Amino acid sequence: MNDGILSGFRLVEISAFVAAPLAGMSLAQMGAEVIRIDQTGGGPDAKRWPLSREGVSLYWQGLNKAKRSISIDLRDADGRRTAQRIVAQTGMLVTNMPQAPWLDYAALSAARPDLIMLAIGGTHDGQGAIDYTIQARTGLPFVTGKARMDMPVNQVLPAWDTVCGLLAASGLLAAERRRRMTGKGCFIRLSLEDCALWMLGNLGMLAEAEIGPERRQSSGNDVFGAFGSDFGTRDNRRVMVCAIGNRQWEALLEATGTTESMAHLARAFGVGLDTDEGRWTLREAIKLRLAPWFAEHDLRDVASALDAGRVLWGPYQTLDDLVRSDPACSERNPIFARVDQPGVGPYLTPGIPLDFGFARDARSRRSPVQGGDTAEILRQMEEL
Repeated sequence: MNDGILSGFRLVEISAFVAAPLAGMSLAQMGAEVIRIDQTGGGPDAKRWPLSREGVSLYWQGLNKAKRSISIDLRDADGRRTAQRIVAQTGMLVTNMPQAPWLDYAALSAARPDLIMLAIGGTHDGQGAIDYTIQARTGLPFVTGKARMDMPVNQVLPAWDTVCGLLAASGLLAAERRRRMTGKGCFIRLSLEDCALWMLGNLGMLAEAEIGPERRQSSGNDVFGAFGSDFGTRDNRRVMVCAIGNRQWEALLEATGTTESMAHLARAFGVGLDTDEGRWTLREAIKLRLAPWFAEHDLRDVASALDAGRVLWGPYQTLDDLVRSDPACSERNPIFARVDQPGVGPYLTPGIPLDFGFARDARSRRSPVQGGDTAEILRQMEEL
């Protein structure tokens, strides 16, 4: 479909939710031919919110850009055989659907010995799970939100689905490279739960819970182990400010005129503020000394001073604010184009953030009509 860096790479996707569709779309936006197979009449995500005014799923469109879409009656034996033929001709499959007998790797690879198949499951032992149930088990909701441990707060971004989807794309690329070198296919299992545990381990959080000296507490918007927090401005806006390392710390103090005040603070408590650990230890006192400066200035002046000092900061804003007034979320950013999406009309649509040094194909941002490629794909199958 696209002339991209993965031109010639072919993949079938039979999926729902986030992780598997994200894996397929990431590859499709880099030029792979990705054929998404859904149940006739629409799969589980066909009408998933958010919806357009016309009732079209923006969720489905968002996760299926650059793919080809085919609808088959997968409840019917003939439909399942058609899907198996497409998989055999394509040679690669990603799915997170329950492993029915017709989707068994042994059965599929009998028709295509070098088949690569990646199956995403919920947990390592085969139990069902989605991002939000995994999120509850990780413990992170107890250190998210306000500084209290009795009210867990889930985050709305499906972070583990995202990690899982991008790791799945990496796994498929790795398996395809091995196949080119050896001629061998493989069956790859990937658990959503394991993706979460992998990242918690990578960030030191599991080790901290096992061998650390203290139990981590929820701390609102404070950045753990360093200095970062939110402040209110005179015009009732809020900003997030971070000072990771001494250069950023010194820049923040200079921008806010608090260098001398912080020196007095360090002497009074006998804690050095030239380390992230010291700044974390005295974070409450630091915030008390910084807050008046922010409260005395409007957001525009805060932005000017912090930008001039190259301080790490960002304004709190709603999604509406982001879309309506932030230049990062506009056609001034090359990742975006305004694309006429089927059944909805034009809206701002992102391509893949990877910049390979050549222009992004506009087709990589366009979503298919659900089932709209069925006739063409079936005709191409008959010609092979």
